[in-house]
Amino acid sequence: MSASLTFTTSDRPDGVRVLTAVGEIDMSNASSFADALAEGVRPEGEPLVVDLTKVEYLDSAGLAALFPHADRIALVAGPLLEPLLTISGLADLTTVRRA
Repeated sequence: MSASLTFTTSDRPDGVRVLTAVGEIDMSNASSFADALAEGVRPEGEPLVVDLTKVEYLDSAGLAALFPHADRIALVAGPLLEPLLTISGLADLTTVRRA
């Protein structure tokens, strides 16, 4: 069974693109998340802001979707995911802001 995940991509007035994920990111939907990341990342300009504040669960497949884009994303995470992003080493490769 697939975990519940929705995501939206929007552009802020300052031109920064934001991908907001809501739900759980695991192996059942990580490929959809990876596709959304690939579509949202721009080769030039400001990094894609990935808002994970409403993500309740993130497994290794979800982390694996983030790593290839580490140089073109900035993460916003709540207290639940912030330690995971740090322990995984992702926080050493990209910006992680706490919500």
